[in-house]
Amino acid sequence: MFGLGWFEVAALVVIALLVFGPEKLPQAAAQAGRTLRNLRRMANNAKEDLRTGLGPEFADFDPADLNPKNFVRKHLTADLEEEWDGARSAAALAAAPAPSSYAAEAADELGYGEIPPYDREAT
Repeated sequence: MFGLGWFEVAALVVIALLVFGPEKLPQAAAQAGRTLRNLRRMANNAKEDLRTGLGPEFADFDPADLNPKNFVRKHLTADLEEEWDGARSAAALAAAPAPSSYAAEAADELGYGEIPPYDREAT
């Protein structure tokens, strides 16, 4: 929840008890929940207003695509990923593994204590 661990959540609960007191804490929690629900509703309404205002040309518009990381991934590397997937599937169809190739696949497995390769772009 928001990148917080159980210890941090417990500390926030204790601080809230000290600040609001046990008699006003349920009211404060209810008000915070209503505020969060209203903010979420306002954000969804703003998204829908933006989609209807842009017209049918942008029916598949997603505001998350405005994030630079998503934008670059979608617009600059989409063609590369399609080519890679196409080449990989063509190679897989061309070289169907034989039943006797199981021993060769087992040789490619990592041994005890070996570190697997790390791809920064895959995470």
